[in-house]
Amino acid sequence: MATTKLTLSADKETIQLAKRIASESNISVSKLFKNLVTEIAKKKSKKDPLLEKLKSTEMPDWIQQLTLVDKPTPDFDHKAEYGKHLEEKYGA
Repeated sequence: MATTKLTLSADKETIQLAKRIASESNISVSKLFKNLVTEIAKKKSKKDPLLEKLKSTEMPDWIQQLTLVDKPTPDFDHKAEYGKHLEEKYGA
């Protein structure tokens, strides 16, 4: 997705706070701003067309095509499956 430059004005303390939060989260202030706007949009409207466009551009199409289900199977035992994997890999 192409980006466009945006200039925002805020008081010094707010800017310092945004930079600190972004730094602690290992993201840029731009990414922090995008995350905040997206979260607010999710709360306001579940059917916002602009939000749907943002969701669809979060991951490349080829990754979205790999997604088979939205939620994991409730009775799937991840620990048991990982144990089987380790047994196959290293032998019992």
